[in-house]
Amino acid sequence: MGITERKEREKAEMRRRIVDAAIEMFVAEGYEKVSIRNIADKIEYSPATIYLYYKDKDELLYDVQGEAFQKLANYLRARITAEDPLERVRQLILAYLDFAREYEELYDLMFIIKAPMNSVQKDAEWDNGQDAFTLLRENVISCVEKGLIRFDNPMIATLSIWAFAHGFISLNLRCRIKIAELGEEVIPIVMRQAVEHYLATIKV
Repeated sequence: MGITERKEREKAEMRRRIVDAAIEMFVAEGYEKVSIRNIADKIEYSPATIYLYYKDKDELLYDVQGEAFQKLANYLRARITAEDPLERVRQLILAYLDFAREYEELYDLMFIIKAPMNSVQKDAEWDNGQDAFTLLRENVISCVEKGLIRFDNPMIATLSIWAFAHGFISLNLRCRIKIAELGEEVIPIVMRQAVEHYLATIKV
């Protein structure tokens, strides 16, 4: 291995260590409570070393978020088994609810806090969630093309279905769903029933 290749490998390994430590700390302690210095202490390097790779904490969170979205995409893909596109959408959304319940803190980093979007240029595309979003959009497009749902515009349909599920998750994560006076053990059941009802209402 040449000097250049070795340096690139070492840089990749260091970036991996930084991201892994950041994921662990952001999930355990919360994004706002973790500093670059905390992460540096975790990996036993100076903060200056991390700044060689990331200009600030938002930029680091963007990479952490990218890892999380890939985890989500893989999680969804593993749980979509049906041939029928509408059933695939149903499986995907229910798996999305399961992911949010299983990885609450990670979901918060991905969808609730604004911070990582600060590192995206105003007119730049946001690529982190593209794989998971494409998975939903392609199946919704199939539903629209086959006349299985009450939408003519695939993008409006995709955003509507996503927003419905995300809205329930967000209410629950921020404890706003408490206003319904439901027991903690009932909330996941109610959320799944609501998704089933919503999908039934848009079905042709």
